[in-house]
Amino acid sequence: MDFKNTVMYQIYPLGYCGAEPNNDGGAVRHRLHTIADRIETLRDLNVNAVLLNPLLESSAHGYDTIDFFSVDRRLGDEADIRSLIAAMHEAGIRVVFDGVFHHVGRDFFAFRDVRERLHESAYRDWFIIDFGGNSPYNDGFHYQPWEGHYELVKLNLDNPDVQNHLFDAVRKWIDWGIDGLRLDVAYLLPPWFLRLLRQTVEAAKPGFYLVGEMIHGEYGRRIAPDMLDSVTNYACYKSLYSAFNSRNLFEIEHGLTRLFAAEPWALCRGMNLLNFADNHDVTRIASILNDRRLLAPLYALLFAMPGTPCLYYGSEWGQVGRKEDGDAALRPSVERCDASASPELRALLSRLAHIKRTESALDGDYKKLYLTNTALSIERGGQIVAAVNIADAPHTVPLPGAFKNLLDGAEVRDAIELPPFGYALCKRI
Repeated sequence: MDFKNTVMYQIYPLGYCGAEPNNDGGAVRHRLHTIADRIETLRDLNVNAVLLNPLLESSAHGYDTIDFFSVDRRLGDEADIRSLIAAMHEAGIRVVFDGVFHHVGRDFFAFRDVRERLHESAYRDWFIIDFGGNSPYNDGFHYQPWEGHYELVKLNLDNPDVQNHLFDAVRKWIDWGIDGLRLDVAYLLPPWFLRLLRQTVEAAKPGFYLVGEMIHGEYGRRIAPDMLDSVTNYACYKSLYSAFNSRNLFEIEHGLTRLFAAEPWALCRGMNLLNFADNHDVTRIASILNDRRLLAPLYALLFAMPGTPCLYYGSEWGQVGRKEDGDAALRPSVERCDASASPELRALLSRLAHIKRTESALDGDYKKLYLTNTALSIERGGQIVAAVNIADAPHTVPLPGAFKNLLDGAEVRDAIELPPFGYALCKRI
């Protein structure tokens, strides 16, 4: 499934629903209705897919899984998640889960057994363990963590029992109704594992969507019919905000051409990457930009780029948050977000989402048309031209013929006058 004509919305459930930062193992708290109660706002925003970050039983932040088969008790239970997915589907919104397959938390049942039984544990081969060493937790053995974080224990994916456990869980989630998975740290998952996962999901639900988190590496090597449909486009994320802050649009245009040009050397030509301006791991775009007037033209370009745009919850209201202030700053309760802020930005995003979903040319070939330090226009599918001006003075951008501006309905020929920090999406007439 390529998720073309799709606008995705990302929710970090533990933060969004106001869950406690640590799992106390107590009673189930039914909080997933916090998401369900706001489905109509998603429809108003014109999104048609939702990415839910980890919501399975974990010790703290969701990426330290305790139980792959249960909903985190701080959020609800199986009935709650089935009800939420059904409600999303009724609203025409597909649901993508966050699949964390590289590592688990220290309280994961199999690792807890190793801690208690050491050599005698039947699960000792589920992990990469050296019984001749020790860990920072003084376990009496050493194990491989995720990138030096010993609260996250690396799974031994070569072990068939581990594979069966994970794939049984995936089949259960598919039975709950999900339509796809975002694979955490996909850059560390071996290609053979991705192929096994693809076989598993295709057997259970043909057309199932798989998108991998790729912070670095060669994107095209993981996107294939027998592996992933898409990856996260961190390359353009970084060049996007950097280009706007430095008033140097050559930076983002170089990144787009390198990936998507209609030339044989383009690294991701014809691929549908997942594009974003921020997410649960990085500083909010409203905080990282040095001028908030850049938000509107940045989003106009984001929605016109090749790929699937993904909005992180709260950013449609101009939510702020810096990574250096910790996870809580990036993953607040939706109740702490001011849904009445920046109505113009939210209205623009709703309009851009509608255009993305209805204009098939936005899934066509990419071509650069015009470029200066502060003005850029690109063409999509030979029919739509997106233009932005990030200067504090007007700029005239040439157009190849007659067009209608999809944002305001105005007809223009041969050129369009963009105001300071202006933008346009124009369709050929």
